[in-house]
Amino acid sequence: MTDTKFGVVGIGNAIVDIIARCDEAFLSNHGMEKGFMRLISADQADELYGDVGTAIEQSGGSAANTCAGIASFGGKCAFIGRVAGDQFGNVFAHDIRAIGVAYDTPSLDAGLPTARCLVLVTPDGERTMNTFLGASTQLGASDMDGDRITSAQVTYLEGYLFDKDEAKAAFHEAAKLARTAGRKVALTLSDAFCVDRHRNDFLSFVRGGVDILFANESEITSLYQMNSFDDAAGAVRAECEIAVLTRSEAGAVIISGNDTILVPAEPVEKVADATGAGDLYAAGFLYGLTQDRSLEECGKLGALAASEIISHIGARPEVSLKELAQQNGLLS
Repeated sequence: MTDTKFGVVGIGNAIVDIIARCDEAFLSNHGMEKGFMRLISADQADELYGDVGTAIEQSGGSAANTCAGIASFGGKCAFIGRVAGDQFGNVFAHDIRAIGVAYDTPSLDAGLPTARCLVLVTPDGERTMNTFLGASTQLGASDMDGDRITSAQVTYLEGYLFDKDEAKAAFHEAAKLARTAGRKVALTLSDAFCVDRHRNDFLSFVRGGVDILFANESEITSLYQMNSFDDAAGAVRAECEIAVLTRSEAGAVIISGNDTILVPAEPVEKVADATGAGDLYAAGFLYGLTQDRSLEECGKLGALAASEIISHIGARPEVSLKELAQQNGLLS
């Protein structure tokens, strides 16, 4: 790809994750559907925070997690997302800069507090997310940094942004800037419930110029309202340059033109927490793509990154992904 300042600029919700373990009865008692994400109010976030036990608090957000993964591989990455000038906002900004991601979106001095996501992990490693979007929803089209976007090979957008109109406008503005500059636009569908809420908008956006689409099995079948994964994979083939479709332990299917590449999942002794698996798969894949690796190599880097993230609690790498890839013969 063209030599640019950044490999990827990620645009998404700037969130602090609060991760706690629970049993399935806790989910039922609080009206949650296991494995999905729901939007909650500030009051609900405070109430739930008071009910959970010991928790890990760390910077998160889907696209921000992907940026963290790219930085761990040694890639040059930037992030655009809004926080408030509060304690959680300061934590988020410090964390993402400390891992080597360029971040300079101005914080809000008044209004909604920084976004939080309470991630509840059941014994099988599945995560159920309760998200208060807070200040992240105040990201608008005028906040899209044209210099950042046009100086990145790929603009990576998270589907969760579609939940608020202001953020959706930012999403479209970023894509327009990237396309005008001849850069690639990547989209992750984020969550099957998110797809259900915005199916027509997503389809229009994909057909309007998404170059690289990331989705898991439930998301891609929801997008095309098909019961068969193979049928949904066939439908997406004609609509974007590259589709990266992940299937958990069954690996991933990468579709590009007439090519179909199957990449097995990287074995994991025990799944501790599935939070961030898709985010880190995207990190490995995009890092490889911006380094001119083959699609199969990109998929293997994605699988390796996903395997590292699900082996522990939290959605940020605990080891250097570059060193891990070197140890596994994927990078020199």
